[in-house]
Amino acid sequence: MDNNQPKPQNQLSIELNPQTTKVSYSNLAIISHSRSEFVLDFATTLPGLPKALVSDRIIMTPEHAKRLMNALFDNVSKYEAQFGVIDLGGKGPQQGGTFNLADFGPFGGGKN
Repeated sequence: MDNNQPKPQNQLSIELNPQTTKVSYSNLAIISHSRSEFVLDFATTLPGLPKALVSDRIIMTPEHAKRLMNALFDNVSKYEAQFGVIDLGGKGPQQGGTFNLADFGPFGGGKN
């Protein structure tokens, strides 16, 4: 692309600075919502530890949450086309692969 040409109106330039960008690992996501926002808590749970540590909380509008869902669906589809179906161990949503926090009792160590 010619650097002298203006960028299209809908193109966004994103910079990833390794010195300032936070990187987190998560093997557990807790999602809740209200009428006006979705809250995604990303946590890490380790064998033998009684608590999962939430490292990041992302709050977004319902519209952005749906865009994220569509982007994840698209990327998982592309991943599976290239590498094969991701095995969930027979625990898809239809087989009980999701859960509600209410199933685990009070959240936050039993304090409201």
